[in-house]
Amino acid sequence: MNKTLHTRKIFSLGSLALATSLLVSLLVPTAQANTFSLPNAPTSVTSYIGASGVVVRWIPGADVNPGITGYVVSAGPGSCPIFVPARNNNVVTMPVVIGQPAGTPVVRAVNAYGFSKPTASSKSYTAAQLATVANPNNKAVQVLQLSDLHGAIEVGNSFGAPLLVSNWDADRKANVATVAFTSGDNIGAAPPISTEFEELPTIETLNAMKLDAGAFGNHEHDRNLAHLQKVIGASDFQWVVSNYNADSLDVLKSGTKQAKTYTIIERGGVKIGVVGANTPETIEQVFPGNLDYTDAAGAKKTITIDPGVTGVNQAIVDAKAAGAEIVIALIHQGWQENSDGGAKGVLNTMAAQIKGAAAIYGGHSHQTFATVIPGTTRVAPVVIGQTRNSGVEYTRTQICIKNGKVVGQSIEHVLKSASTTINTGVLSTVTTQDVAAAAMVKKYKDQLTVRLDIKIGQVSGVFPRGGTPAVERSGETPMGNYIADLMRAKYKTDFAIQNGGGIRDTFPAKTYVPVNPALVRTGTGPLDVTLGDALTVFPFGNQIATTTVTGENLWKALENGVGGNFPGDGRFPQVSGFKFSFDASKPIGSRIVEVTKLDGTAIAKDSKEYTLTTLDFLIYGGDGYLNVFSPTKAKVQGALLDVFTDALKADMAAGKVTQVPVADGRIKKVG
Repeated sequence: MNKTLHTRKIFSLGSLALATSLLVSLLVPTAQANTFSLPNAPTSVTSYIGASGVVVRWIPGADVNPGITGYVVSAGPGSCPIFVPARNNNVVTMPVVIGQPAGTPVVRAVNAYGFSKPTASSKSYTAAQLATVANPNNKAVQVLQLSDLHGAIEVGNSFGAPLLVSNWDADRKANVATVAFTSGDNIGAAPPISTEFEELPTIETLNAMKLDAGAFGNHEHDRNLAHLQKVIGASDFQWVVSNYNADSLDVLKSGTKQAKTYTIIERGGVKIGVVGANTPETIEQVFPGNLDYTDAAGAKKTITIDPGVTGVNQAIVDAKAAGAEIVIALIHQGWQENSDGGAKGVLNTMAAQIKGAAAIYGGHSHQTFATVIPGTTRVAPVVIGQTRNSGVEYTRTQICIKNGKVVGQSIEHVLKSASTTINTGVLSTVTTQDVAAAAMVKKYKDQLTVRLDIKIGQVSGVFPRGGTPAVERSGETPMGNYIADLMRAKYKTDFAIQNGGGIRDTFPAKTYVPVNPALVRTGTGPLDVTLGDALTVFPFGNQIATTTVTGENLWKALENGVGGNFPGDGRFPQVSGFKFSFDASKPIGSRIVEVTKLDGTAIAKDSKEYTLTTLDFLIYGGDGYLNVFSPTKAKVQGALLDVFTDALKADMAAGKVTQVPVADGRIKKVG
């Protein structure tokens, strides 16, 4: 039966663009594989109490590529770090603030790729010793930040609400001048404990964390503006966006709460300005219509998103004119380390162009990153930070202001679980859960358990996910094969296409925490899967639609799928019923090398028609699939989630364990 295509929640992480300018090339390494490295740690760090602070000396480590740009000297939370350009002598006097806690001087080298491991001084200092050289003209601001939480409020692989609240409360005790921010994608692409309650549990979490401001990410627009207005109304913090068209601010509101181009927060006697920017990829990553609104005059309009930094820079100027002593930029754009060791990212590009920010925090690409853009005699250094997704870490930054000028920043990633690969990473020592936050999570979890903590099947192992970028965004993956094959078989079409960005977790899901202790979730044997797992993997409520596609448009669709910001875009196609190869070294639009049926018969770029199963989101042009599929020819058949869960239930009813598919070579990268 024919059904009308209708608005659905959508998705996609999106990804990054290659840095091109000369300035950016200094920030973004461009050498070949295996030639990059984080800096070597300095050695022989010594220190003593000087006349105006703590004097710290060190010996630089061996040179690396890219070259060391400077050194960050700090003494932990509550200290006043200082940045020393590599061209300067390897000695500095670290300022001391009134009330600075005891600490040990630590030196890290930094380059465009990140930070070295820390090297500590052989001497530590008590608060009383530091007080002898403290100066009221020295101020230290602490910034707590995370990005891409995606509704991960349960304690598990993630901190979850109870541990985020307790950790941030503990961090604030080290410095009263503490502010807290997010860089977007707080909601959307989330587990059921958030999505099944209109994302409000996540907003409650951010409120409990005493968040000061947050930027919009693409996933804040996964639902319509009415929903976003509801989210804004429930938020006790300020939403900031500096790169939307001015009229948009009039609709991004609820009652007296409204998004602003900037806000100013006074904390510990310091006025801190905050600006924000969302990725322009949002325009094609959300369901058509989600950015539409009606203005005060009744005219239909659409939120437009400036891809550049004009709005951000103007907001910084405005914030400083309004009294901000320092400005923080929250940018929903990311850094990305590719599998070949190369680094690129819109975050880097924009950071090089943003003027007047003391710290720039990114997101969107779900990767850990931190560096410092060296300053000059007239321009202060700028720290750049980004976290992984789902609340597995957050950043803790100290910003030192001496005589009204930023002189240095130190940044560390506070991790839920230890990692030996993150030089800025420190393992959280706060393991006691906040009681109120834990009760809030339990309240929602109890409501879900009856409906979602229900076994729907068994799988032979974990349907994997991972890689840099995520494998489903760059190549063939077992879950992609599985769901595309199901779609094609269910509706008996020639081909099927599933966007890789619609696959949001492993299966069983890492971010879904079942209550039932009888469920088998680990080990080498069959693993139990629940409806909650399924909703976590496919959280967007997409509908499956069938249509027809010509050979020419199939090639066009595949070119889009391997174009954009490959690797890493959610548009990457997971397919069934045919094979294709591509060469990512070729220009966008000419990367598809070959498309064949399963028997090897070539599929030409011609007018011959084939039947196709795909998602309504793609048919309507989401993820860049514009003018490829015709909505007028499409038939909505049912929910993606139903097809997925029905197949698992059928296997279970037949006494079968669903096998993890193997990669069979249907997608090949040849260059």
